[in-house]
Amino acid sequence: MPRLIHLNGPSGIGKSTIAQAYVERHPGVLNLDTDRVVCLIGGWRETFFETFRAAQLLTLAMAEAHLRSGHDVVMPQLATRVVDVEAFERVAVECGAEYREILLTAEKPVAGQRFAARAANGDAATAGVDHVVNSRGGAAMVERIHDQLTAYLPQRPGCVVVATDGRAAEETYDAVVAHLRER
Repeated sequence: MPRLIHLNGPSGIGKSTIAQAYVERHPGVLNLDTDRVVCLIGGWRETFFETFRAAQLLTLAMAEAHLRSGHDVVMPQLATRVVDVEAFERVAVECGAEYREILLTAEKPVAGQRFAARAANGDAATAGVDHVVNSRGGAAMVERIHDQLTAYLPQRPGCVVVATDGRAAEETYDAVVAHLRER
């Protein structure tokens, strides 16, 4: 049974890193990062939030197509509202796939520091979204996202939490894979 693996968490926590490691070790899995899809749409910098909605629709269609082909999808994407994940859960069910959500988290100061370090490194793959986050407060916005995720989590009883504090990326990856083996 294919799976849609949703890696949730604040910007800079390691979602994209873990997703990339997962696809490199699991042939046929699609790394479906909405943050990368949004950057493919002209004018996204000026109209990020409007463009992001279009990117979500594209991501949803891509996830459906890949799941229907019988392959897993890993989706590193922040979601702080249930409404933002319901369509992905629905598509997984309609495709006969399993939806698994894993929240990568860290204490607020650690999450803010990780985002600041990533943004300072100027990674081309995350530069666009980092700019949007920085324009809205940077590390302080990441801390607000942390609070939103804390409020979101009780609404997601099936979501597994993986703390990343003090863990190297490989250790976080191992914890994610261990949770995926359960059930």
